[in-house]
Amino acid sequence: MELRQRLLEGQGAVPRVGAVLETGGQHPPYMVLDRFGDEVEAVTQFLRELAVGDASPLTCRSYAYGLLRWFRLLWVLGVWWECATEAEVAVLVGWLRSAANPQRRRSVGTPEPGAVNLRTGKASLRAGYAPRTINHALSVVSGFYAHHAHYGRGPVVNPVPVSPQRRRALAHRSPLEPRPVFGRARLRQKVADRPPRSIPDALWDELFDAMGCERDRALLDFFVSSGARASELLGVGLEDVDWAGRRIYVVSKGTRLREAVPASPQAFLRLAAYLDEAGLPEPGQPLWRTRRGPARPLSYAALRRVVQRANDRLGTNWTIHDARHTAAARMANGGQLTLAEVQAILRHSDIQTTGRYLTARIEELFDKLAEHYARPRPAAHYPVGYDQADVEAVFGV
Repeated sequence: MELRQRLLEGQGAVPRVGAVLETGGQHPPYMVLDRFGDEVEAVTQFLRELAVGDASPLTCRSYAYGLLRWFRLLWVLGVWWECATEAEVAVLVGWLRSAANPQRRRSVGTPEPGAVNLRTGKASLRAGYAPRTINHALSVVSGFYAHHAHYGRGPVVNPVPVSPQRRRALAHRSPLEPRPVFGRARLRQKVADRPPRSIPDALWDELFDAMGCERDRALLDFFVSSGARASELLGVGLEDVDWAGRRIYVVSKGTRLREAVPASPQAFLRLAAYLDEAGLPEPGQPLWRTRRGPARPLSYAALRRVVQRANDRLGTNWTIHDARHTAAARMANGGQLTLAEVQAILRHSDIQTTGRYLTARIEELFDKLAEHYARPRPAAHYPVGYDQADVEAVFGV
């Protein structure tokens, strides 16, 4: 079988050569090295423009890994990046659709990929790459070639197909207008628009009780009362805590500005108990630290492992971001806050994003359906004087 066909079917391997290296600078913060350890200058030029255009370092890192994946495929196919066409992009999409994702590590006893957890109603991650990941890979490659086309480099036509209908529909759309319906571009994957899933109150109490220390309980209280993202909350220092105002200051993901976020009194009580137990951090250091060994800032991977251990005990598959969904659902459906106020607390740029939380929770629907099914069927009554045989002949009873 030809190499391209094997890659399309996920049967061919793309060697994991090359690397993404942190430069230590700002423009760009990352670079891509080829299989010989040399810098890929075309990628560096693109990442430099991204960084100068005020893209966050995490965005540059994500684009660097996306382009490393693209160049690995080109190296296997023996195609120079300046000569790439839609045929190579199709191979990339086919390989991502059918190949195994190395980040999906399964241990003994874990459910099959895509299986639904009966307690949470959430499906586990699929074995391969998600449709959103594939679409992001196409956006990265398209932006890379659009950058070089602007300077007269690379192929004449961008190898990533575009959707003219989408460009026309979004060209002059007001954010207050409903999102128009348009066709997907070729090779783009279909992404299901599912409402965000929050954790029901009973299961939230179970998850909270499964936390093994005051640090983890304080973190959960801040997550569910403030709606802060994990990366934002983990970066909070002692100087960012306003005890009297019951708010914390986080570096917001979108604006990268330090913004105030309110939290519940219970969260601050938990935080005080944690600091009383672990001691105050050094000036300029984050609040949340590891509990074993030398004190180190609590990383996202370590926090995710805390939730995974609780999932193993409870038989659930919650994620850290589910806590933000839970906070948003409680605020939007509690009847005490307007949608604009919830948008300000969650720091959504578009109120339509906040409006997605104004939906009926599936668990509440189950409870109402159970009441509906348990309601006795009303008995049929017929006026006096009709012969029973006639009633049975007409109505079948």
